[in-house]
Amino acid sequence: MAASDSFRLHLFGDYLSFERGLSGRTVKAYHGDVERLIEWLQAQRVETPDAVDHLRLRDYVYHLKDAGMAASSIRRALSSIRTYFGFLIDEGALETDPTEMLESPRSWRRLPTILSREQVVGMLESPDEAKSTYWRDRAILEMLYATGMRVSELTHLRLTDVDGGERLVRVRGKGGRERLIPFGTAATTALSRYLHEVRPRIDRGAGEDRIFLNLRGTPLTRMAVWQIVKDAATRSGLEKRVSPHTLRHSFATHLLEGGADLAAVQELLGHVDISTTQIYTHIDREYVRQVHRRFHPRA
Repeated sequence: MAASDSFRLHLFGDYLSFERGLSGRTVKAYHGDVERLIEWLQAQRVETPDAVDHLRLRDYVYHLKDAGMAASSIRRALSSIRTYFGFLIDEGALETDPTEMLESPRSWRRLPTILSREQVVGMLESPDEAKSTYWRDRAILEMLYATGMRVSELTHLRLTDVDGGERLVRVRGKGGRERLIPFGTAATTALSRYLHEVRPRIDRGAGEDRIFLNLRGTPLTRMAVWQIVKDAATRSGLEKRVSPHTLRHSFATHLLEGGADLAAVQELLGHVDISTTQIYTHIDREYVRQVHRRFHPRA
């Protein structure tokens, strides 16, 4: 694998454009900042992002200062780098974030967008029943919310990964680690209808045994899933920006709001470090504060 591929730079660009919805100019700036970091790392014979620690990043900041870069430009570069490593964490490509210990002023971590239960239901029920892809799109939305899996994990699912009778799906995360995630009746129905009625019709032998295919019979891409989710959000009347990760965040938050154990949610999400899962407890507390401010007469 080429070093550039190991750093997932092209996927980072897709994330900025499709999931974050940033302008072309901003995407180019972020991409350039991270590309310069990767070039410097490769010159230091660092070929994978998991080999980067906060000391290495500190040396890179000194390198930028020695090169005469303005302080404002360095701050922007650090913002791009933090966004990049946050992306790798969300993707499951890294277990720890080397920017967390980087000594420089930083803002509080932005809490992810969360949908209410009613908003999620609106999205799940939004696909057009007249379209030939209705059950595929419905199955994708149902499975994302039912399991909290990442979009990359969903697109790599194979037919042998699903046990419809037991309502379990085997998901492969970083480093080939596997986890079993249960899913409910609604997801079971949608997935079964897709597998029996739609997939056989579009499968042309080029699907690589993947579950979700496009109309050409080849595996569905991450960008295609992002578009399906975006279209569902638009049809359901949501004005906020929604991505596959929004359904993952909502999955975790709704479990915790319902009383689920944090360690169980950690296992379902595939987080190696429970501190990564703890951000959802902050979301839950913020929700409680919002309810208090809205409804308490002396708030």
